[in-house]
Amino acid sequence: MDPFKSSPQPATPESSPKLPADTKPAVIGLYGLPGSGKSFILKELRKRLNHGEYEFYEGSAMISSLVPGGLDGFQKLDDSTANHWRAQAINRIAHNCRQSGKTAIVTGYFMFGCEGHYKTVYTPNDMATYTHIIYLNMPAKTLHEQRQKDTNRKRQYLPMQDLEAWKRTELDELSRLCQEHGILFSRLAEQPDNQLLTALRLIQFSHRVRTVPNMARVDARVTEILFGQNNLQTMVVVDADKTISTEDTGKTFWDVQAPLGKLFGGPLGYSEAAFLQAVLLYEEAANEEEFEGLCDSVAFRTEIHAEFKALFRLMATQDHVGVVVVTCGIRRVWEKVLEREGLSQTVKVIGGTRISDDMVVTAEVKARIVSRLQREEKLRVLAISDSPLDLPMLEAADEAIVVTGEEQNRSSSMDKALLEAIQTRGLKARQVLLPSNVSPRLTDAVLAQIRLSDKELLGSVFARRRRLHPHVWHATDRNAAKLLMSPTRDASVAGPMLRKAHENIGLYLAWEFLSEVLGVEEYAMRHVQGHHVMGHRVRHERETTIVALMRGGESLALGLNEALPLAMFVHAASPDDIRKDHVEKQKTVVLVDSVINSGTTLIEFIKHTRKLCKDIRIVVVAGVVQTDAVMQGHALASVMEEYGVHIGALRLSENKFTGFRDVFAKRKIQLAPESGKLIAAAHLKKLAPETDDEGYKKPPSVSYEFEELYYKEGKRSNVVIRVSIQADKESVLKEYNDLVIECFGEGCRDKKRKKEKKSARKLFRSRQGIVSTFRRVFLRSA
Repeated sequence: MDPFKSSPQPATPESSPKLPADTKPAVIGLYGLPGSGKSFILKELRKRLNHGEYEFYEGSAMISSLVPGGLDGFQKLDDSTANHWRAQAINRIAHNCRQSGKTAIVTGYFMFGCEGHYKTVYTPNDMATYTHIIYLNMPAKTLHEQRQKDTNRKRQYLPMQDLEAWKRTELDELSRLCQEHGILFSRLAEQPDNQLLTALRLIQFSHRVRTVPNMARVDARVTEILFGQNNLQTMVVVDADKTISTEDTGKTFWDVQAPLGKLFGGPLGYSEAAFLQAVLLYEEAANEEEFEGLCDSVAFRTEIHAEFKALFRLMATQDHVGVVVVTCGIRRVWEKVLEREGLSQTVKVIGGTRISDDMVVTAEVKARIVSRLQREEKLRVLAISDSPLDLPMLEAADEAIVVTGEEQNRSSSMDKALLEAIQTRGLKARQVLLPSNVSPRLTDAVLAQIRLSDKELLGSVFARRRRLHPHVWHATDRNAAKLLMSPTRDASVAGPMLRKAHENIGLYLAWEFLSEVLGVEEYAMRHVQGHHVMGHRVRHERETTIVALMRGGESLALGLNEALPLAMFVHAASPDDIRKDHVEKQKTVVLVDSVINSGTTLIEFIKHTRKLCKDIRIVVVAGVVQTDAVMQGHALASVMEEYGVHIGALRLSENKFTGFRDVFAKRKIQLAPESGKLIAAAHLKKLAPETDDEGYKKPPSVSYEFEELYYKEGKRSNVVIRVSIQADKESVLKEYNDLVIECFGEGCRDKKRKKEKKSARKLFRSRQGIVSTFRRVFLRSA
């Protein structure tokens, strides 16, 4: 919908917010020769525009209010003094707009002319203040007749040819100055009956440009395109002109004229102001009906490369891959081209060359679209373009492809800019030759060639990626997580020090994760200096239950409890250990475990807790979470979605530790607390060869014995569990080693067994519960 076609709003007394001191207010100048109707247009605008958003000024009236003696006194001043008061007048208008937050519309004069001699009356302050100048481009004949009929004002008689020369001089000079100072410039329609409507449209456009950031409007379009595409994993962002086609539709539109080349080659370059000015040029070139007809003509002469057609049609068959054309050119042309090819439902277009598009697309906008898709939508992005302007987009993308076209149509600056991006900024890109017989850019070593039909590329585009569930929070890459995790992986840290390390992790997760997912609340407390102040704690702390999943989650849960001292604390070796009185009148249950592997056990706890209380909020805190378990589509992720569960972890682990269920099942090992009986001796099912492909020796296995000591009927009893681990890589071996220690290594290492060097066994004395822990981790985790 065109936001500038709305009905004129009545004046209301509402006020706009005050602008920051460093923000330039929107000030629109109405210029034209004396007698062209500036005052009339301003009067009509007063009737139609909202006074809560706009202010209206006659430039001469503002000068009269400031100069001693009014206009009569002003006309007697020398040029230098007169310019001083002109500058003061525009400064006052800018100050008023900054205070009110409104857009100002000001009538003014640019120069006075007589018998071919012209004197400019603008000041540097004018050029520093105006954001848009609208020139009433009335035909000299009409202006001559209108000046003759105007009996209210006494004006010097000027022949029609003098008026035409004066107007042409003003237009040329104003246009030049506006480009130099970044001011939008519009020529109002020559037909007097259309001037008011056109002025309204231009002023509303200028107001929106200054009050609503361009990127916010682009984001709205991106959101519209993404709506309903819930399965997207990969997005292809592609340029249009000279990328998916050999045509430059902008040049085709303007035919012989080349106003855009002059504009972008001028002081504004390829800035946002330049693209906004281009919008105004397209508006001046044709009305809506004429513009549609011109776009039909250009689209008819534009053909998409066959390679892109095939790629787009293949994408239409996959709901996890999307494509969007992001163009600095004419949106309607490309929509018509895609519609003709039957691709308009698959390929959407983002672009802006008309006021109704409500945006402009710059190089920065393209790069930010890519970043938004990656950061907020968690999509993998492939970017394709031919232009050096799009290098920021190509650099931001996960994968970049440069289209190399025919030599006569290529950008002459692309090779140098591309090489610099590759060598100094780390751009990794490949090139596609379209057509296939053109010479490549750079060298294959620097910019390898590829075809859009290559299996490797298609595999990269269409591969289904795992996506982390959005309710998962983790600190894997944070320095704090690296420091907190180190003691838990250090073989020299055991006993109370190891417990303290896990408690520190719990404390950190309470501050970083729980405070974000649950929020904080204020409470009154006594300051150390004696007076009362407001402090903060986790929201609903008194109505929170912390459940330590035994045995691995206890130390972590104690750390959480330190941060939430008012919370209820519960030990649970199985879901049934959570009773109704643990959740009644509570708002949140925090399930705490050291390691979440497949999530099977955790799912049982979640379902049991929700069964006890259907409205209670469930949050999970863990030290390590296996990444696969919280990927969308996994059983645990599905339960998270169904029950609204959030999981916070110190880190995610890519290494899979699925236990030894298959091995145990084959051996039919029975767990029995018989004194001194060795009840388990397990090895990882997939054993590594003695050497790898390069002849390097594989890491040796690591063995552990876990012994539980307790008294039964007055007699000492024990259960011994032995686990041997072997893996392909040292890093994987260490990962498994950490998991075993996190599950069982809560006691002191027995120094008596230190002499057994050959077996490399490490003996841990653990507190009661090793059998249930062993069963949970090794027999049920797969």
